[in-house]
Amino acid sequence: MTYLLALDQGTSSSRSILFDRAGAIVATAQQEFRQLFPQPGWVEHDAMEIWQSQLATCKEVLHKSGIAASEIAALGITNQRETSILWNRKTGMPVANAIVWQDRRTAAYCDELRSQGWAERIQQKTGLILDPYFSASKIKWLLDHVPDARQQAERGELAFGTVDTWLAWQLSEGQLHVSDVSNAARTMLWNIHEGRWDDELLRCFDIPRAILPEVYASSHRFGNATIFDQPVPIAGIAGDQQSALFGQACFQSGMAKNTYGTGCFMLLHTGSVCATSHNGLISTSACQTGEQHQYALEGSVFIGGAVVQWLRDGLKAIQHSPDVEDLATTVPDSGGVVFVPSFTGLGAPYWVPSAKGAILGLTRGTTVAHIARAALESIAFQSTALLQAMTRDAVAPITELRVDGGAAANNLLLQFQANLLGIPVIRPKVTETTALGAAYLAGLGVGIYDSVEECAAQWQMERTFLPAMSRDQASELMQQWDVAVGRVR
Repeated sequence: MTYLLALDQGTSSSRSILFDRAGAIVATAQQEFRQLFPQPGWVEHDAMEIWQSQLATCKEVLHKSGIAASEIAALGITNQRETSILWNRKTGMPVANAIVWQDRRTAAYCDELRSQGWAERIQQKTGLILDPYFSASKIKWLLDHVPDARQQAERGELAFGTVDTWLAWQLSEGQLHVSDVSNAARTMLWNIHEGRWDDELLRCFDIPRAILPEVYASSHRFGNATIFDQPVPIAGIAGDQQSALFGQACFQSGMAKNTYGTGCFMLLHTGSVCATSHNGLISTSACQTGEQHQYALEGSVFIGGAVVQWLRDGLKAIQHSPDVEDLATTVPDSGGVVFVPSFTGLGAPYWVPSAKGAILGLTRGTTVAHIARAALESIAFQSTALLQAMTRDAVAPITELRVDGGAAANNLLLQFQANLLGIPVIRPKVTETTALGAAYLAGLGVGIYDSVEECAAQWQMERTFLPAMSRDQASELMQQWDVAVGRVR
């Protein structure tokens, strides 16, 4: 039997999932790691902790399944994107904590670049909005603030990587300094039209080219993971959201998916055409399996499922994240409460880094159940704003939305989502589509699969949520949401 191992390194946990050739899950292991908040608006991870947690889940999944490394045809990596790590090439040790994608410390620097007229130039080349979300300003911050980092970088002693690059380095015991187009496209240093690191942007952010990894297609034989008792080819790498688009078999232009994770990420495949958004979305590289560039339009919501974590850890309203659905269903609606969870600013399509969260419409009759329901609804409201922006940008109508991620298990959320959108919301049988995308890319990279069509044939639907609300009522709810967003802007 042939197996594919996917390493799914997320914002709050590391997971390893073993798939068989048919895309069925054989075994899975997960480990959470610490979230570090040294100052308001700062979010960090210990890069060694990321690696140790990922390695632990690799070992656990092999132990659980009883499968030897020799039976694994290939390994795929998918990862939280934009999170930036700088390490010493000789020792392999990070020079500082990783700066996480949610981190806002470089907001003032991004404003400075905007005032100098860089925003349009950056968007033309990278497809991205000038924002602290992306890696470039984080890398510059590390080079400027970590003692001796810039001097070491200039001497070629440091390596930069997003999490995929960091894991490939560790898996290969320092032999591989690589990334793929989908991750490179999130750094704000990669020209997505020409498929290369951009010298003008490197000068703009004052980043030495020597620290950057080699970039390849997402499905490619990058090299071997040598940490197992037998070498395993690393043959797939993709940023988590592009990987989920791939795992959802959205291979055709006009197909869209939404991942409900820590944040929410909606991607619309645009094929070999790099569509420009006029509605606050970004253009990005989709997974690439050959020479042909592939693109997607993307909208990013910074706080999606994380709002449920906040109810659990901050408010102590629930004990476990899945409990939120039971609590929310004890009331028929949110009782007029609107929750805007902009704890780390507002992402697409608004882009307001300074926005703070707010709960509006509270009365004496408001209970914690109303707040829980409003929290769940906030995830759907933000995603609807993204799809509306996408529809305005898209050449073809979006007729359905494929969904995945942890919060996609929540039926109340998905029904409300279908009600707001007015199109079917489809949940697949395998909701671990991020990991599945990495497994498919790895399988294609070593010839386990002959074509993407073979992968698409394996996709199966578990449940479809159909709209059960009038368009007028949905429109009225979205207007209430827009008013609430106006308050925090």
